[in-house]
Amino acid sequence: MRLLALALLVSTSPVAAQLRVDINSGISQPLPVAIPDFPAVAEATTAAGSTTELGKRMAEVISNDLRSSGLFRPVSPAAFTTVVTVPDVTRPRYESWRTVAAQALVTGSVTANPDGTILLACYAYDVFAGEELTRQGFVTTAAGWRRAAHKCADLVYSRLTGEGGYFDSRVVYISETGPRSKRIKRLAVMDQDGAGHRFLTSGQNLVLTPRFSPSQQQITYMSFEGNKPRIWLYTLGTARQESIGQFQGMSFAPRFSPDGRTLVFSMAVNGNTDIYTLDIGSKRLSRLTTQPGIETSPSYSPDGSKIVFESDRGGTQQLYVMNADGSGQSRISFGDGRAASPVWSPRGDQIAFTRFGAGRFGISLIRPDGGGERLLTNGYQDEAATWSPNGRVIMFQRSGRGGPPSLWSVDLSGQNERKLPTPLDGSDPAWSPLLP
Repeated sequence: MRLLALALLVSTSPVAAQLRVDINSGISQPLPVAIPDFPAVAEATTAAGSTTELGKRMAEVISNDLRSSGLFRPVSPAAFTTVVTVPDVTRPRYESWRTVAAQALVTGSVTANPDGTILLACYAYDVFAGEELTRQGFVTTAAGWRRAAHKCADLVYSRLTGEGGYFDSRVVYISETGPRSKRIKRLAVMDQDGAGHRFLTSGQNLVLTPRFSPSQQQITYMSFEGNKPRIWLYTLGTARQESIGQFQGMSFAPRFSPDGRTLVFSMAVNGNTDIYTLDIGSKRLSRLTTQPGIETSPSYSPDGSKIVFESDRGGTQQLYVMNADGSGQSRISFGDGRAASPVWSPRGDQIAFTRFGAGRFGISLIRPDGGGERLLTNGYQDEAATWSPNGRVIMFQRSGRGGPPSLWSVDLSGQNERKLPTPLDGSDPAWSPLLP
């Protein structure tokens, strides 16, 4: 379903308020925030329901978004002492919100436009200082009301934390069902909160390792069509699927470069698995590694200058970093156990990977120079990490002692773990950039 572009109607104009959220505290001290139902400027019927109903549902989405970050604690609506009216949106009764110990207030209004679109006006206030923090308006089709709510949550998150939001984004993953000996695996996509779920492939062929392009309009993945693994591109919107070409060896673990012009992946040729790049436009193939052994799971740094990958050239699976042209290869992971499936943070300062062995099987973080390694999760089988667009949250796959896989997320503090809702079992997630 095509959405209209979300239009900026009111410029963001924060005042010199000092209310901020400590982004390093995880769930230890979440900020109390009141998010009442958004009133309708005028009662009207839209294709997605009445404006009053939309105001209630938008407030719920914003509340769930902020709560899921672990940095905010939405105050229960049962504690509210006032019902917000349209005049209250721009002139809040601060004393009412101080009574329920809310430090921030997120409010707004919903308007049905004559052309069938809707306007969400989003405001955030510092309750104790009695000051406006930010405001912005978003226009969308009625069907896109959830996106407008995510945009509002991102606006509040950004203003109160000082970093970019991540709620208006999607996740592609592998949906699994069926007995272990005959699993059906389908490509699926959903909003980051699990809403808007839809399947992209039928399950006729096995699919693995989906990854978004920087433009978000394409997904690269592996498919075993005719029992032969090949790399494919799927274009969202048109549902077009195309193979990127025929190679002499088995290819796997594809990922886009930051500019979207290149795919980096592994290919097994004559018993040796190495890292290759493919220029999508010219179809020019370049080999980056030549060491004996298995080199796979490549991931670009956000500036495109380096690639992290895993290799067993030293005897066990470990992480290595090289320049984008294959030069300057060096090992960065040491210590007990093996290291696999690295993925570079959008911030560039961390690499997430799976650390297993020595009684551990979880998601770990390490700096690109090999320093500062720390275990973030320690589930029975946590793997396949992917970063939120702002580099604050990591989503991953968890399989509990032989049970089916499911999708989880955790923030950088390691304290805010949560399970994501999916219709069926889920594995191998990949987070998109922010939607345009």
